[in-house]
Amino acid sequence: MWRHIAANALSLLIVVLFLAGGLVVWGSNEYRAEGPLGAPICLQVPRGASMGGVSEDLVSRGAVSSDTLFRIGADYAGKTGDLKAGAFLVPAGASMEQIVDIVTRGGASTCGTEVVYRVGVTRTLVDVRELDPASGDYVQLARFERGEEPPAEYLQVSEAADTQFLAIVAPGVTSWTVVQELNAIPQLAPNDGTVPPEGALAPADYAFQPGDAAQDILDRMVAAQDRILAAAWDTRAAGLPYETPQEALIMASIVEKETGLAEERGRVASVFVNRLNQGIKLQTDPTVVYGITLGEGNLGRGLRQSELRAATAYNTYVIDGLPPTPIANPGRDAIEAALNPDATEFLFFVAATLDPADGHIFAETYDQHRVNVEAYRALEAEAAASGN
Repeated sequence: MWRHIAANALSLLIVVLFLAGGLVVWGSNEYRAEGPLGAPICLQVPRGASMGGVSEDLVSRGAVSSDTLFRIGADYAGKTGDLKAGAFLVPAGASMEQIVDIVTRGGASTCGTEVVYRVGVTRTLVDVRELDPASGDYVQLARFERGEEPPAEYLQVSEAADTQFLAIVAPGVTSWTVVQELNAIPQLAPNDGTVPPEGALAPADYAFQPGDAAQDILDRMVAAQDRILAAAWDTRAAGLPYETPQEALIMASIVEKETGLAEERGRVASVFVNRLNQGIKLQTDPTVVYGITLGEGNLGRGLRQSELRAATAYNTYVIDGLPPTPIANPGRDAIEAALNPDATEFLFFVAATLDPADGHIFAETYDQHRVNVEAYRALEAEAAASGN
């Protein structure tokens, strides 16, 4: 009898495990399957929201079929605690897995009405824009320069409870400039004026809400730059003339200031790496400029011959090797170029035309470089003669 009972119990256990296994497979498939959403929606996740509250909102809007399965999937993936506040575009047919990734990945909000402060551009611009969920494109409602009288659209949108705010920090901006411009954003509580070390800030898009502290954004920028530099250092090419990650960061800042073209950063980096390896002075104007301004504002004029001859710590026409600190905050691409430069024999470069968008012409020998420089000076003379 006991054998019969044991056999029945074992059979029941097998059935239960089979059903449980089938339930897990079904749930996993449902979690990853195309969702029921017929058109994109803009999902608002307020501060302090829970994954449970988000799942209920998604069910009510027809984006997911089961709030329970959504929560279980997020928890199983270890993302429940990573929920971010903001406005997020959920595309049509998004699976539960995709939606969980959207609301936990962080970064800037992806939909709704935004006020965008552009930090470090020639003219500090403020954009007011709104994302059309149907097209996924932003519609610009207004644009104005910082210091101008704000248009009505800005005043209306900046007071709305669901407006998202974004600071876009351009690559190559100095730490002093970042602090000045963040402190001037009216929705941010200014820091005490302390400027982070040059090069320590990662240029990127940073979302914030009214009442946030500028120092919090600066801290996020420092943490991001630390991660970027550490990752690039770990995968650096062999034979580079840097002893520390800081030296690589200095080089990256020079590369960032010398070119804004992604396709030639590796070549520009190769020129300076080749020069360091051969004991040739870097001879780069942006370092001289930084030695004059120390990153506080723009020089606003060309360099004088006396300044190119002056013996300062940042004058790479005079000193050997790298300057003592970065000269700006380089972006990820410039850091990666400095640590994985192109393999070239180039030692010189000069602007290809008077338009920076046309990049540079590179040369391996001084004779080649001199020909290129003469061609550029002829373009300058032609422009001057025509009054352009």
